[in-house]
Amino acid sequence: MERLWRPWRMQYIRMAQEDREGECIFCTKPREGDDRSSLILHRGERCFIIMNLFPYNTGHLMVSPYRHVGELERLEPAEMEELMRLTVLAVETIKEAMQPQGFNLGMNLGKVSGAGYDEHLHMHVVPRWQGDTNFMPVVAGAKVMPESLEENYSRLREALERLLRREE
Repeated sequence: MERLWRPWRMQYIRMAQEDREGECIFCTKPREGDDRSSLILHRGERCFIIMNLFPYNTGHLMVSPYRHVGELERLEPAEMEELMRLTVLAVETIKEAMQPQGFNLGMNLGKVSGAGYDEHLHMHVVPRWQGDTNFMPVVAGAKVMPESLEENYSRLREALERLLRREE
C-alpha cells in the first residue's frame, strides 16, 4: 500500500486534544497580542476575522465574536450586525487578494454538526475555484495547499488594508 505522509496533521490532533482540555482558540487568540502569529487579520469592536490554521482551502477565514457564545440566538444585536459586516469584509478581502470564483459560507452549530469549537460560534468563509477539488482528497485523503499560511496572511492583510483605505 502506498502511503502519503502528512506530519502536520499530528499538530492538529495534539492541538485539538489540548483545546478540549483548555480554552477555545476564539477566546485565547485575541488575547495573545501578536495578530500575525495568531493569524488575526482584522479586529472589530465585538468580532474579529481570523485565518483557519488548518484550512479547507487556501484563504479560509473565520469570523467570530470575542464573547464566548455557542448559540446563534444568544448573540446580541450589535454582535450579529458586526458578524455579518465582517463576513462581507472577509469576502471582499478574499476577492481582492485571490479572485475566487465562488464561496462557501456557513456555521457548524453544535458538536454533531461538525463544530470543532461548538461552544464558540464562528462563520466560515471559504473561497472556491473551478477544479479546486481534485483527486487528492478522494484518492489520498489529502488537500493540496498551493500557498503557505504566512504568504497567504500577508497577501490577505495587504488586500484588507487596501479595502479599508478606500472606505476612508
